[in-house]
Order: sequence, then C-alpha cells, then structure tokens
Amino acid sequence: MTTSTFAGKGTATQPASAPRRRRPISGRTAGRAAALIAATFLTLGPVVWTVLTSMRPPSESLGSGGSVLSGGLDFSSYGEVFRQVNMWLLIWNSALVTGLVAIGQMASAALAGYVFARIDFKGRGILFTILLATMMVPLQVTIVPVFMLIRGMGLSDTLLALILPAIPTAFGTFLMRQYFLGLPGELAEAAAIDGASPFRTFRSVYVPLAWPGLAIVGILAFNYHWNEFFRPLIMTISEQNFTLPLGLVSLQGNMGTGSVATVLAGVVISMIPALLVFLFGQRYLREGLTAGANK
Repeated sequence: MTTSTFAGKGTATQPASAPRRRRPISGRTAGRAAALIAATFLTLGPVVWTVLTSMRPPSESLGSGGSVLSGGLDFSSYGEVFRQVNMWLLIWNSALVTGLVAIGQMASAALAGYVFARIDFKGRGILFTILLATMMVPLQVTIVPVFMLIRGMGLSDTLLALILPAIPTAFGTFLMRQYFLGLPGELAEAAAIDGASPFRTFRSVYVPLAWPGLAIVGILAFNYHWNEFFRPLIMTISEQNFTLPLGLVSLQGNMGTGSVATVLAGVVISMIPALLVFLFGQRYLREGLTAGANK
C-alpha cells in the first residue's frame, strides 16, 4: 500500500513533457533550399530525359506530346545500338585504356607525390613548381608534339598511344603530395629505426594509409578518360582501336531519320560504367575529401 502510494505520488509530481515547437523556416534557409532544388533539377533533368527518351520507340523519340512512358517501355533502341555499332569491342577498348591509365596514374602519382613530400633533394621546390605549371597548359597545345613522339616510337594508331602519354599526372602528383604531407613523419623515422628502406617504408607504411587519396586519383582518372574524345580522335584511325565515345559518333546518322532514341541509348550505355565506378568508390572518395578538409 505504501509502495503503490509512493509510486503514485512520484508519478503525479513528474511534469508533463511539453510538445516541442518547430522553429519557423527563415527566408535564408528557404532560399538555399530553393537554390539546391533548382540546381538538382538542372543537373539531373537532362540525364532523366536522356534515359526516358532512350526507352521510347525510335519513331516517336522526337514527339513532344504525351508522357514519355505512356506507351510502356521500349528497349528496341538498345538492340539497334548493338546492331549498328560493335559495342563490345568499343567497351573493351575503353575499359582497357581507362583501367590501365587509372592504375598507372595511381602508381605514378603515389611515387612522385611521396618523393616530393618526404624525400629532400636539391631543386625539389623548383621541379615541383615546373610540374604545377604544366597544369596551366591546355591539352590542345601539347597534342601535336605528343603525336609526333608517339609516331616516332611506332605506336601511332594503337591503344598504347592513348595509355602511355596519360600515365604522368601533375594533378595526381600534387594531390598525393598534399596527402602524404598530412601523414605523420614519425612513421618514417620508426620504420628507419626498424631497418626498413625508403621504398619499403613507402610501400608498407604510407601507401596503405594513402588509399583514400589514391582512390580519388583513380576515380577522377577513370571518369575523365572514359569520356575522353579528343585524344582518341587524334591518335587512332582504325575502327578496331576506337574507344566508346569515338565509336558512338557513327550513330549520328540516326539523327537525320528522327531516331533520337537510338543515339541516346548509346549515351546511356556509355554512362553506366562511370556511374558504377563512382557508386562503388564514393566511400573512398568521401573519406579522401573529408580527410583533406580536416588537415
């Protein structure tokens, strides 16, 4: 009796929780939200229109009336792309070139970035300044000398002509140098005390810690070179060496017949690998960017 009475009194004396009032949305917050919604619509709108139009019948792809999917999904345009273009060869060429370039840039950027960050040698600052200055030179300025060099090596109209010149990367070197500078220097001293060579220290100590930075270099290299059009246009002549963006140019004949869906189906196919790489690598990309922001 006493316990229940005490419990009842205790319950009675507890104040009732007041409902939380929501703060009114300020004009600045509403303006930011509206700007973000507008930017999202402008960014994703063309992509959504491309995907939906690629699933319309080719004969109706230029029509403006009715809903895009009012007649159901039509994937005939995708089959038409594979019929008109050797897509598997183009995808293989692009995957081979882009994959090797991404791996090569990750390796070269890691080595060069580590040297500029951790190894002191005469003229390091001047050499690094010259390297950064090359980022200001447009690709169109150097394409002719690079082409003459590639032709002198006997590599013209080959996939190596697209791979080898793209492996050195000034931006990747700069990025990895900044990343290695943010890692503790005491790790190298501890590894040297244990008898590790400079290369062993780089390979076993610093590279595992620098994976987020290397992921950024690899993802950016893959996205850029997967969609690259200018260099393959200059370096390759034979259709068996065409990459995907260059090979899709042959679909432009469908524009004259009104079959825009066929062209857009090829565009959607070319977007899928880059999208998958970004989705699977976004964790490393986010970790690398946030790590660089917190340093």
